[in-house]
Amino acid sequence: MAEIRLDCLYEACPIPLLKAIQQFKKMTVGDVLVIETDHSCAAKNFTEWTQKNGLSCEIVEVANGEWEIRVTKSR
Repeated sequence: MAEIRLDCLYEACPIPLLKAIQQFKKMTVGDVLVIETDHSCAAKNFTEWTQKNGLSCEIVEVANGEWEIRVTKSR
C-alpha cells in the first residue's frame, strides 16, 4: 500500500480531478491518493466522482483555503 501525493495547488477545476483520474489508473488496490488543492469546488467534484465510483473520500481543510482530499483505491 502506497500513499501518492498530487500537488494541484493553483489549478482550477476540473484539472485536479482529471489529474487524479489519470494517476488513479496507475495505482493498485489499497493505495491512497492525496490531492492538495486550493479550490473549494474540487471538494464537490471529488465527492461526486467517488460516490459514483463506489470509493471512499476524506476531505480535510489543512489551512485556510487549502484542502487535502484522500481517496483510497478499493477496487
